[in-house]
Amino acid sequence: MLKYLSLGILVLQTTSLVLTMRYSRTLKEDGPRYLPSAAVVSAELLKITVCTIIVLVQNNWSVRAMNQQLKEEIMNKSSETLKLAVPAGIYTLQNNLLYVALSNLDAATYQVTLKYAACALCQFTVCGVMAVLMACVSSGFAGVYFEKILKETKQSVWVRNIQLGLFSFVLGLLGMLLYDGESVRQSGMFQGYSAITCVVVVLQALGGLVVAVVIKYADNILKGFATSLSIILSTLISYFLLVDFNPTSAFFGGAVLVIAATFLYNYEVNASSSTAVKV
Repeated sequence: MLKYLSLGILVLQTTSLVLTMRYSRTLKEDGPRYLPSAAVVSAELLKITVCTIIVLVQNNWSVRAMNQQLKEEIMNKSSETLKLAVPAGIYTLQNNLLYVALSNLDAATYQVTLKYAACALCQFTVCGVMAVLMACVSSGFAGVYFEKILKETKQSVWVRNIQLGLFSFVLGLLGMLLYDGESVRQSGMFQGYSAITCVVVVLQALGGLVVAVVIKYADNILKGFATSLSIILSTLISYFLLVDFNPTSAFFGGAVLVIAATFLYNYEVNASSSTAVKV
């Protein structure tokens, strides 16, 4: 039940994040636009805070017990903690690339391109597709790597998220200072923030938590299947509500290949599992 519930939430979160992020990056407002690098750092900080509260609740609201657990699992097991630096760096890069992609692509094209390279049939801008393809490759590697770490140890998924978030926060902060340091010094980290920006940050933080639960209790491949439904929802909402997407025959060709590939892969996995059971 937890597996399918988390997958359902992931579909809604992915669709909502893509659409709100696209809307926030194309919304015309007075003043400077918010900094994507700052939004990534804010999301990581929020994710760490939520996970810390969950660990506190699991320790019956005992701050001392929580601190002891975190010290034991993070500080005393430094080699295990350092393993999270790899996916943290990749996820930080990916999250920044998503902002670049959705600043140049409509939500539907972004969703399809993110899933498979077959979607080169879709129409897109060069900058946007390069960003989303890099995000796609990095996401696949980081997802498999993170799944391996989660399933090989008995540590709490929330503690693992804190470890991951700490690295992501530091790397994201460094990236923000290097790339947007001048803007931050002039107008502050939260320049251009609005209600919709806060929604994007919350959805991005929620995504990190839900993905960890899905990978822990399902797997990284099953996580990818949720994208098919998200593609359909994003396409419909992008066309009817955001009115920033004009579907073409090329787009539908790419979308059909994406969804067909997903179901064929699922069929192949199920067939292999059935054969193994019979033998």
